[in-house]
Amino acid sequence: MSKTIIRNGLFIDGNGGEPQKDATVVVEDEKIIYAGSTDGYEATGNEKVIDAAGGAILPGFIDTHVHMMMEYKSVADRLATPFSFNFYQAAEYLKTTLHAGITSVRDALGTDLGVKKAVEEGLIAGPRLQLSINALTITGGHGDGYTVSGNVLDLQAQDYPGMPSGKCDGKEEVRKKVREMLRAGAEVIKVHATGGVLSATDHPEFTQFSPEELAVIVEEAKFRKGVKVMAHAQGAEGIKNAVKAGIHSIEHGIFLDDEAIELMLENGTFLVPTLLAPVAVLETAKDVGMPDTAVQKSKEVIEAHKASFTKAYKAGVKIAMGTDAGVMKHGTNLRELALMTEGGMSPMEAIVATTKTAAACLGWQDRLGTIEEGKLADIIVVKGNPLENIESLADNNNIQVVVKNGKVEKNIL
Repeated sequence: MSKTIIRNGLFIDGNGGEPQKDATVVVEDEKIIYAGSTDGYEATGNEKVIDAAGGAILPGFIDTHVHMMMEYKSVADRLATPFSFNFYQAAEYLKTTLHAGITSVRDALGTDLGVKKAVEEGLIAGPRLQLSINALTITGGHGDGYTVSGNVLDLQAQDYPGMPSGKCDGKEEVRKKVREMLRAGAEVIKVHATGGVLSATDHPEFTQFSPEELAVIVEEAKFRKGVKVMAHAQGAEGIKNAVKAGIHSIEHGIFLDDEAIELMLENGTFLVPTLLAPVAVLETAKDVGMPDTAVQKSKEVIEAHKASFTKAYKAGVKIAMGTDAGVMKHGTNLRELALMTEGGMSPMEAIVATTKTAAACLGWQDRLGTIEEGKLADIIVVKGNPLENIESLADNNNIQVVVKNGKVEKNIL
């Protein structure tokens, strides 16, 4: 059994307390066996040593809303890309994400069980994955690739073995579709409860699925596999329908109203805000060929999105960091933290949202999210003090060491 000591850095354990200046973290195999004052651990001299060089030692970050199998490209580029090429490209996305300090992700559609297996068995480098496989969507809704030309061009998840179509209508169809996703390896069920920015035939405030359909989705996931449901939900009515149905997390939450927030507080519902998504659409529209409809809708929602986030934060809604990476470039995930601080969070609160709270959102709080004895050794070392400059985390060169499951995946110290 091998031991590694990480020391000489500002220790931020993910719990939100005061950072510790003189601390040591000790890893044995894949677990943390000590985290605390340097005086409390007596080294034998046989350990490997990672010197944080005055930087900060933090838990591996968690992004609770990504799409690892895609980065937005123009229609022409997508049509000119062979199907299998996407998997080789995704290997780079996964590695880039891991090297950005993201050691765990919840994939919000488009990544199949084979990709997860390849990461787990070490064939490719990447963060730990929690899969939704594909999202459930109504005919003509967000996620239906039908275009006004009559052609179908799905943005994120082409159907193939291991990737069932997500389109379904009516209680019995949605029940069957949940079963198909679970059969394909889904660990969380994703549903589109409203329209969206990137879909051509709807609007973020359009409601999708009836309350009865949403209740069936939650029921089927719970009783067959005990899994949670995450809902793409942007309009207030769709958000409220989702929360009332027992959905675990609201993705985006652009048009939250007071009633929706009160319902989320009553039900312990998580908000995954993805503040970066509409910002990235406007930034990259010209370069990647974003449709005019997406640009216009992003302009419409961006201020309401910021205001909803701030309102939810001040009310005490549980907020877990998520970005919608894939809409923007992978590896830019940690820009989200600065946006959260602009919305009212302190830098420490933004870090907790990206570690402890994000782990709880994924149901992994017993083994991830904080640096504590007995937990898996997902640890990063960053240059400087992120509490003084949260924007510095967005520069991947400042993410100097990444440890996942006790294995050093990146070390540029």
